[in-house]
Amino acid sequence: MFDDKSILVTGGTGSFGRRFIASVLARHRPKRLVVFSRDELKQYEMQQEIHASCMRYFLGDVRDRERLTQAMRGIDFVVHAAALKQVPAAEYNPTECIRTNVNGAENVIHAALHNEVAKVVALSTDKAASPVNLYGATKLLSDKLFVAANNITGARITRFSVVRYGNVVGSRGSVLPLFRRRISEGALELPITDPRMTRFWITLDRGVDFVCKAFQRMHGGELFVPKIPSVRIADLAEAMAPGIAQRIIGIRAGEKLHELMISRDDSPNTLEFSDHYVIRPAINFAEQRDYSVNGLGERGRPVPYGFEYASDSNPQFLSRDEIVALNREAA
Repeated sequence: MFDDKSILVTGGTGSFGRRFIASVLARHRPKRLVVFSRDELKQYEMQQEIHASCMRYFLGDVRDRERLTQAMRGIDFVVHAAALKQVPAAEYNPTECIRTNVNGAENVIHAALHNEVAKVVALSTDKAASPVNLYGATKLLSDKLFVAANNITGARITRFSVVRYGNVVGSRGSVLPLFRRRISEGALELPITDPRMTRFWITLDRGVDFVCKAFQRMHGGELFVPKIPSVRIADLAEAMAPGIAQRIIGIRAGEKLHELMISRDDSPNTLEFSDHYVIRPAINFAEQRDYSVNGLGERGRPVPYGFEYASDSNPQFLSRDEIVALNREAA
């Protein structure tokens, strides 16, 4: 669906953006592929690696509505990946996180509507489900903004949806690069926040594939959640460095012991598909949409009342051997 189309990725120099762009270039023939980000060094480095004639680079910040509106002229599809994501940093710098994650989301919506972009998919996080930290709270607000934006499109073709998933294997800020660095430095122990801690685990490639599928599946207003495995942080450390001691350092500010992607309160609006879930919008749109059948013709069914999708009760946990294989695949 991306052939001869113009695509813009906010935060396009980040881990997700780079992999998404590489995937699109390998599988499709886009008319334009626009990187929108604020880091000129990362854009320069990316330009040295990717030489496709369809590539465009826009310096700008999602906080700047005018620049976003300019960058989206003639754009068909937008992936909104720009965000401030570090949980402790958000706790100590709340207003900065709000300006990027909440005000930035509003600016993306405004620019997309102004330019009549066809489809926008915004990236979210498991931390947005029943949030206990500021980062999760800002992403929940962002999710709500993108869902509600479908109610103000009027006669425009623009549709908005959200993709929510868990920790990305090897992405910046994840624990995997930290463990690898400590191991390469010859560390005699690895820092563990809590041996009981669990997290949802997804590879960058699967995350990219899921977002691409969301463009095909979406009606607008739904929140997509992939079915992915969980890991125990203690198992991750043991799989990466068998026999090395683990030092318990305690949970950081704003951290949860376990993560949640679908809360019990969302169960009345949740549909289960073969490899993912969809949370239908809680608000009614002027245009009625049947979310039980998606754009690919896949059918979903309601989950039981009280259902939740949490990292500790997830039926699929990775073994240590599976963790090793997945980490090798993501390297």
